[in-house]
Amino acid sequence: MAYDAIREEELKNKVAKDFFNAFDCTKIMGNLDFCVTLPTATKAPNALFETESFFWAEAKKGKAEITKSMVQLILTVGKARTFDTYLPPAFLGAFDAEKIAFMPYNDIQALFYQNDFNWNVTPSNPDTKEFKQIYHTIVQNMEDNALVYFFETDAADLRQFIKNNFRAGQSATSKIQIDKNNFIVIYNKWLASVKPSIALNWDLAQKKGIINGDFYLADLLSQENQTLKDKLFVLLQKSKYELDRNLDETGFFSQKTASFNDKQKAHSQFWNKYERPPKPEYWDYIVQRRDLLVPQDVRERKGSFFTPQIWVELSQRYLTDVLGDDWQDAYFIWDCAAGTGNLLTGLVNKYRIYASTLDRQDVDVIKDRIKNGANLLENHVFQFDFLNDDFDKLPKSLKDIINDPEKRKKLVIYINPPYAEHGSRTTIAAHGEHKTSVSTTSKVYNNFSKDVGTAMRELFVQFFVRIYKDIPDAKLASFSTLKFVNSQNFLKFRQYFKAEYKKGFICKANTFDNVNGNFPIGFLIWDLNHKQDVVKVEVDVTLNDDQLKTSWKVGVKTFYSFGAKDFISGWLRQFYDNKNDKIGYLILPGVDMQQQNGVYITSKPTESDIKQHKTAGITKINLIEMSIYLSIRQCIESTWINNRDQFLYPNKSWQSDTEFQNDCLTYTLFSNNIQSKYGTNHWIPFTEMEVHPREAFESHFMTDFIKGKIKKEAPRDIFDAPPTSKKEPLAFSEEAQAVFAAGKHLWQYYHHQPNTNANASLYDIREYFQGRNDTGKMKVKSEDETYMKYIKYLREQLHVLETKLQPKVYEYGFLKA
Repeated sequence: MAYDAIREEELKNKVAKDFFNAFDCTKIMGNLDFCVTLPTATKAPNALFETESFFWAEAKKGKAEITKSMVQLILTVGKARTFDTYLPPAFLGAFDAEKIAFMPYNDIQALFYQNDFNWNVTPSNPDTKEFKQIYHTIVQNMEDNALVYFFETDAADLRQFIKNNFRAGQSATSKIQIDKNNFIVIYNKWLASVKPSIALNWDLAQKKGIINGDFYLADLLSQENQTLKDKLFVLLQKSKYELDRNLDETGFFSQKTASFNDKQKAHSQFWNKYERPPKPEYWDYIVQRRDLLVPQDVRERKGSFFTPQIWVELSQRYLTDVLGDDWQDAYFIWDCAAGTGNLLTGLVNKYRIYASTLDRQDVDVIKDRIKNGANLLENHVFQFDFLNDDFDKLPKSLKDIINDPEKRKKLVIYINPPYAEHGSRTTIAAHGEHKTSVSTTSKVYNNFSKDVGTAMRELFVQFFVRIYKDIPDAKLASFSTLKFVNSQNFLKFRQYFKAEYKKGFICKANTFDNVNGNFPIGFLIWDLNHKQDVVKVEVDVTLNDDQLKTSWKVGVKTFYSFGAKDFISGWLRQFYDNKNDKIGYLILPGVDMQQQNGVYITSKPTESDIKQHKTAGITKINLIEMSIYLSIRQCIESTWINNRDQFLYPNKSWQSDTEFQNDCLTYTLFSNNIQSKYGTNHWIPFTEMEVHPREAFESHFMTDFIKGKIKKEAPRDIFDAPPTSKKEPLAFSEEAQAVFAAGKHLWQYYHHQPNTNANASLYDIREYFQGRNDTGKMKVKSEDETYMKYIKYLREQLHVLETKLQPKVYEYGFLKA
């Protein structure tokens, strides 16, 4: 919302409209640029001559030094003694095209009553002695106390400040309150405003386990720039931060400090807008949620993701169902990826609970929580790198349990481990590069990657593998994705991991902090003492209500394990044709449901798709099979529940179902991304006589194929005999015919328009009517109402055809219910 390249009068009008529209900004008071007063309708009946002002300001077009603008305002007010004629405002200030600043009037008013000051100078002249005198007087005060808001980034905070402070009769400045609901939002603003002013090598600090959020917490939980809460890893001490406090080898207390590189200017200006500290009842919550302040890449690597309390409680109920009502007295519990320990909330027997975490700061947080009532033992909470450290570093009591075969059977590894993975083909395609040093540098990865394969890229798998290898008879109760059960990339893992599945549930992934995506997170309980193949996993499907803090079961979902030859890629590969001319290309991402939007037919694949072997050429030989593949991949909507379902090598029943095949061809003809600008369009499903183009089509391939004029030479399956050489026109179902009829109306309407392309594809027709936005993306709708009617009707008929195809997908084994 910056106001670049506009004149000063327009700037004042826009600022008044955008931020002060609830007030009167039209009043002219002396030579002031800008005044904000109570609107007439809200003034008291007896206020005949007095107008209460909230804000007097100097306005500058473009970008200006805010302190110099404030000096000009002070000289303007002092020269005219405006305060003798009008009631002084709550705030003086200044704004330009970029920002606006506020200073309480009572912080400035003493300047107007100083002795022997010459006010009879030109306020806008910065070269006068008086201008310089005022500047040097207020510059430090401005840096320390001015409230500065940038229109582009601070609009919401600015409006909140105005709402809180521009009230009749209010004298004290009201700052924005910080609570457990907004402390993350304010942290993100702090990162942009304050962090750059802290003189620290952040990369080195992060390697030492110090994060940005530690400095923010030191600021937030302070008063008059003095941190109030101990046990924080960083403390604010007036004009510097203290960190890494400890006793050295001689017994003396030592510490490291970090100061500011701008004399604390940005720090002061930022915190002038917010009330510190928050109410005491929020302190423990904010410190406990330090995990939310960990940078995203570190969170992925270390697993600093807070498990929602609703799923913590439900997981413990499932553990009770599996292990018995007295399980907490009969079993030992170790959370070896504990973070700040919230997964252990609600457990009762602290003498049988262990918690370890990678970060020393998280250990300190847990121990601080123990002092405030958390039901854990301090000497059972320890720093431990589960993927690298030897078990010799464990507390003796825990090591004794692990080393005792019988006690080990009574150990429950209860975790929500990190989920990050090293880059794959997908991450390259999406971001251009691998995630490096995320999960391929641990000792566990190096020791087991040959045995377990690409699954070891996943950090949670590394936890599973070490637990399986080094604590072989334990119970494993873990949150994770379900890909290790059914994904093609986890074949070697499933050959390695043998265990008895007991019980579990799935919930929406986006109910977890900062986890995006429409897929399931599962909580599954395994008995590692009983070695057996993982064939299938049946889980309860659960939903939740955030407001009521409850969850409930809505159904059951089965996840199946598959072998290398079970996936649909093996079926499609037998129909690849490298001999005949290509009429298009099928784009092939992964074989699970989540990637269905990446399956499409195009005239020209990208270089990336070609390099990654994600394309299959479409020819007269394999058109039907390619159409089947596209149709079955797209006709079923992806939901969070089926998101990880795998498409499979089908049974042979589809071969004799010509209606199904022709339905799939119909679906494909009206669901592709063919574009005529990349070459001859072979996908026009009508003749010239049906849709009346201005010129003859360049290709009649598709209508010839439909009429049976194109000979299909290859067999439909490598194990079957070729079809008969006799070719007949394709017969279409009523649903397919309805799609053709709806499409014909659209083609006819297009060819009645001016400047049309005779060889236009469906994609070209959509582009013609819908156009593109400023970013080059096709718009979602057109202003042509007739076109919108036709395209809507076509989509409705396609949806009917989709509904018909869906049960066939399961009947023929492309998906397993």
